[in-house]
Amino acid sequence: MIQVKEVSKSFHKSSASNQVIDNISFEVKKGEIVTLLGKSGCGKSTLLNIIGGFTTADSGNVFVDEHKVTRPKRNCITLFQHRNLLPWRSVQKNVELGLEKEDLSVQERRVRALNAIELVGLKANAQQFPHELSGGMQQRVAIARAFAMKPDVILMDEPFAALDTFNRYHLQDQLLKIQEKEKSTILLVTHDIDEAVYLSDRILIMSAHPGKIYKDLKIELSKPRDRTTNDFHYFRKRILDEFELSGIQNPMEYMI
Repeated sequence: MIQVKEVSKSFHKSSASNQVIDNISFEVKKGEIVTLLGKSGCGKSTLLNIIGGFTTADSGNVFVDEHKVTRPKRNCITLFQHRNLLPWRSVQKNVELGLEKEDLSVQERRVRALNAIELVGLKANAQQFPHELSGGMQQRVAIARAFAMKPDVILMDEPFAALDTFNRYHLQDQLLKIQEKEKSTILLVTHDIDEAVYLSDRILIMSAHPGKIYKDLKIELSKPRDRTTNDFHYFRKRILDEFELSGIQNPMEYMI
C-alpha cells in the first residue's frame, strides 16, 4: 500500500545544509499498522510529511496504492498531533468537514459522519462543540473525521502524545478496534516504545543525523496485547537494545 524508495531530504539555511533523512526505503502492506520509532530530530515527521504529500523529497519517490505521491490525496489522510477542530462547528459538523467535497447528499454525509462518531464512542456528544469536550474526546473527533473519509491510508503523527496515560491507552484501544473493522493501513510516528509495541505489526527504528531506518522489527504478538506479559517486555527490551546499538543516547527517554 505504501512504497518508499530511496528517499532523502535536506533543509537549507543561509549557506548551511542539514540532511534530515538519507536514502530511506521500506514498504507497508495493506491492512498493516507500522510505526516509525525514534528520538526527536531523527526525521520521523519529515518522512511522514513526504509520504503525505506535504513536503517534497530531494531524491527518491513515494507511492501510495501504486500511485506516485506529488501532493496530498484524499485516499491518504494525515492525522496530526494538533486536532485542528473548528470551534464553531459541532462534533458532527467537524466530522462532516472532510466529506463536503465528496459527491454525497446532505443525508449521506450525515449518516457517514454519525457512523464514524459512533465508532469512536461519541454518539451522545454529536451535537456538542469542541470546547465542551475533554482533550481525549477531541482527539476521538479527529480520528472519526479521518475514518469517515474512508481513506486507504492514515498517517498519524504522535496523535496521543499530549494526552494523559489513561486517555492514551483508551484511544489506542479504540484505534485498534476501528482499524480492525475498517481494514485501514496505518503508518504511525511516535517516540513512545510502549505505544509502538502495543499497536504495531512492525516497528521501523530510526537512527539520527541523518535519519535512517536502522531496524525493521516484526512484532509477533496477537492483538489485543497485554502490557504486563513477558512477551511484551521482551519486545520493549529488544527495542531498547537496538536503540543502544544504533548509537541513540539515553534510550530510557522513550519509555513513556
